[in-house]
Amino acid sequence: MTLRESDDRIVLTRPADQAGREKPSNIGEGKAVGISRDPDRASTVLSDGDSVLTRLDRISQRAKTDPEEVFNNLFSLLTYELLWYAFRRLKRGKTPGVDNVTVEDYEADLEANLRDLLERLHRGSYRPMPSLRKNIPKGNGKTRPLGIACVEDKLVQRAVVMILEPIYEVDFHDTSYGYRPGKSCHAALATLGGIIATRKVNWISDADIKGFFDNVCHERLVELLRKRVSDSKLLRLIVRFLKAGVMIDGHLHDTEDGVPQGASLSPLLANVYLHYVLDEWFERDVKPRMQGEAYLIRFADDFICCFDRESDARRYQSVLPKRLARYSLSVAEEKTKLIRFGRFARRDNQRLGEGAASTFDFLGFTHYCGQSRAGRFKLKRKTSGKKLRVKLREMRLWFHHQLSTPVGEMWPVLNAKLRGHYQYYGINDNWPLLMAYRSKVRRMAKRHLSRRSQSSYVNWGDFNRFTERHPLASPKRLTDLISMNREQLSARAK
Repeated sequence: MTLRESDDRIVLTRPADQAGREKPSNIGEGKAVGISRDPDRASTVLSDGDSVLTRLDRISQRAKTDPEEVFNNLFSLLTYELLWYAFRRLKRGKTPGVDNVTVEDYEADLEANLRDLLERLHRGSYRPMPSLRKNIPKGNGKTRPLGIACVEDKLVQRAVVMILEPIYEVDFHDTSYGYRPGKSCHAALATLGGIIATRKVNWISDADIKGFFDNVCHERLVELLRKRVSDSKLLRLIVRFLKAGVMIDGHLHDTEDGVPQGASLSPLLANVYLHYVLDEWFERDVKPRMQGEAYLIRFADDFICCFDRESDARRYQSVLPKRLARYSLSVAEEKTKLIRFGRFARRDNQRLGEGAASTFDFLGFTHYCGQSRAGRFKLKRKTSGKKLRVKLREMRLWFHHQLSTPVGEMWPVLNAKLRGHYQYYGINDNWPLLMAYRSKVRRMAKRHLSRRSQSSYVNWGDFNRFTERHPLASPKRLTDLISMNREQLSARAK
């Protein structure tokens, strides 16, 4: 049997394997655990005497026991207790939405605000406000639209996520890593690395969905949600969020398609959409029709597919655009490629006279074929050139905005930014680019100190003495080496 290219479907021969999927996280765990639950504030229980967290846990168990069950009484979980827990998960100090109300403002009269919100939700008069549009630079001359919701809308969205997450965490495949409890970018990278290093992988399909968050079809999204949720009130509330509109330069614009990036609910809705569009389709229809091994790793709308055989990879790439088109999505042709990659890529390229093995980017890293000290194949990663340029441009812009900030206030923030970079990009084989980033930031810092006034020129000697008193954050390995050298010098002095 072969993969049909006339449409995006392959004849279904067996249901997707449910075994081995990750157990959903305990909804009761997290910031809410251990918080005092005063009867007047947080311990409101349902008429049957159960806490809302207990009901959420039961829903998770039901979803796990019966993968086909459709839930029809979820809106009743929007209680004062759940809203209180959802509010406690909101981050402080964030930019307010169109109503200019901050989390701290809302908290000043929290109980009255939550009870009023609860009444409007169950009366059906609650209407989400438009999100405030901010364009964030992407580093390639383009911008990414970010939607900033009002505090009350963030709160309700977080509560809806707490209701839906126990259901869909049971359904989602282990190959999906984006914005899920217990999942991370590094976990996705580790899984991909293990597949390339130990499985039969000779070809990588690197595809990109064109403007995914802007092109999600609302009608198709609701159809997919109905596979597990039939509660009309909850679905109507979700649609209201999708149709709330966006405020751009003081003008209201309708949102007929897409989900706003930056909203609490958007990552879950995006995962539900791509779970059915990509993950389920790949497991159910694609893999059984492949002649060799095939694997998919996805983080939100970024995904990589690995294949044993070139013919399988090419058939998959020919069908993928048709599959996406059924859900109002398309492939970004300029970002999509098929490359020879894996343990035998270098040997095969030399035999065919194709030069060095190709590379691909995933989650901010360039993946390339390398060798261990023993001369064996080793998958190596380094900060992608595009991401490195973006990070340096952002740092340069940050320095520009700190000219009037006291150095004593600026320096801890600078070190926090450096530690965040090291924490994400500090992986094996990326040491040279980690140190290159630190070196460039160090030069920026010296230049910044020299520009703070007309008489504040700082030479390298002055800067080195300053950083001895106020160290610049270093990757852990360099910090360990410095500490080791200091201990050795101290021992010699004694």
